[in-house]
Amino acid sequence: MIFREHYIQELEKYIDKPIIKVLTGIRRSGKSTILSMVKERLQQRGVKTEQIISLNFESFQVAPLLNAPALYNYIRDKITTREKYYLLLDEIQEVEGWEKAINSFTVDFHVDIILTGSNSRLLSSELSTYLAGRYVEIPVYTLSYSEYLDFHKKYSGKKEDKPFNRYFRYGGFPVIHKGNYSIESAQKIVFDIYSSVLLRDTVQRYKIRDIELLERVVKYVFDNIGNTFSGKNVADYFKSQQRKIDINTVYNYLHALESSFLIYKVPRFDIKGKEILKTMEKYYLADISLLYAAMGFKDSNISGILENIVFLELKRRGYHVYVGKLGTGEIDFVADKSGAKLYIQVAYRLDLQATIDREFGNLLTVSDQYPKYVITLDDFWQGSVKGVEHLHITQFLLNAQ
Repeated sequence: MIFREHYIQELEKYIDKPIIKVLTGIRRSGKSTILSMVKERLQQRGVKTEQIISLNFESFQVAPLLNAPALYNYIRDKITTREKYYLLLDEIQEVEGWEKAINSFTVDFHVDIILTGSNSRLLSSELSTYLAGRYVEIPVYTLSYSEYLDFHKKYSGKKEDKPFNRYFRYGGFPVIHKGNYSIESAQKIVFDIYSSVLLRDTVQRYKIRDIELLERVVKYVFDNIGNTFSGKNVADYFKSQQRKIDINTVYNYLHALESSFLIYKVPRFDIKGKEILKTMEKYYLADISLLYAAMGFKDSNISGILENIVFLELKRRGYHVYVGKLGTGEIDFVADKSGAKLYIQVAYRLDLQATIDREFGNLLTVSDQYPKYVITLDDFWQGSVKGVEHLHITQFLLNAQ
């Protein structure tokens, strides 16, 4: 088991504090494994095995516990001393009325609680109602490029001449990098993850009836990575395909897909006006492999895929991410963390002067002194322009900010 130290360190900030820890993220991103890592760390610290109550609610073994009273009674019977107990509860949203049980545990017992969940709306809305101010959400993402290199070294035993090429084509779901899968086998595994997320965390949870229409919306979003669009764009597109869909339905579907962590919405930020705009956002995927599994690989998507990789890395590093609007121009990402900013343009290559002028020119119009980067796959073009630095994408991904 490879320890994903970033998440362990983040959790350890809150261990033994009266804060419920909630790991959220798309299915198969590694939340369950992180719980196992936490259990191991607790045992290393001297916590007795019987003080750690670990349950995975997707296992049929715990089917009798999938309602709040049954879960409460089970935990109550396990707590037999005055010592602190650690509750590690995986995919808690499977338990009907789970929030009431969790609230009762914090009131009735001396416990430290870590939850995982695969639906953000369920967790955020109901936790905020029952546990206001007493929980912290820690997003879990698929493997970063740095983590991928660790996995590849441990499980593959092979040296890659260009490891980023494999990461680019296989994506970051941990399960893919625990075996020497062909690209076809890897995409089949990811397609199964995609189908599960769509059915269990989107269709069933939000009671969506027109599954075929939902899948069309998904594929529209997937095919427009890195492009700004609105609900009206989507509705107009379907109208041109002789398929009617109203704007409210589009937004309902998009919200459901966001809540299942299949996609992330990135709002636009007016850099001069310093305000978040309400229209023409972008969407990025929880992992680039989802695009290949659902729609195959197309060279025309390369720029959007690179943007997606950069976006996810910024989120892993704790940034709030926006699309920058500056007059009639656009900056791919404005990333903000505690008031410190990064401005980033992403391009495939800097092989034309017009491309160089556009990518660097957009950033040079920003007058503040925060770092500005142009990130590409270009191995040949070196140097910076008036303080705007050019980085190969692997430099950015391996250079922790």
